[in-house]
Amino acid sequence: MREEIRTEKGPKPLGAYSQAIVAQGRTVYLSGQGPINPETNDFEFGSFAEQAKLVFDNIGILLEAAGASWRDVVKVGIYLSSLEDFSEMNEIYRQYLTPPYPARTTVAAGLPAQMRIEVDCIAVVPED
Repeated sequence: MREEIRTEKGPKPLGAYSQAIVAQGRTVYLSGQGPINPETNDFEFGSFAEQAKLVFDNIGILLEAAGASWRDVVKVGIYLSSLEDFSEMNEIYRQYLTPPYPARTTVAAGLPAQMRIEVDCIAVVPED
């Protein structure tokens, strides 16, 4: 279960995220994922969109392996090598996540190699 917490007393979200989320169930912590092709285990350094979609697809694979899905994600951390990619990341993000959006942090970060994006997240799998 994922419930959005919203208060008019706090700053309103400026994008695809919630002020806070309350969740109940089994917690899954996913390590940061970069644009690595799971078939070859090699980095894929294409366009930002190609890297971002690969990262979000890889997270979807790991969520599924944990018995979860993007619907169960309560917190997302996004690390961009350049904040110039922020708008494009938001467009891709909305292809994977739907309201109520998870809580989210997006920062500019020094990423290894030619990575332009890394993402980690926390999901809470509802109890049966």
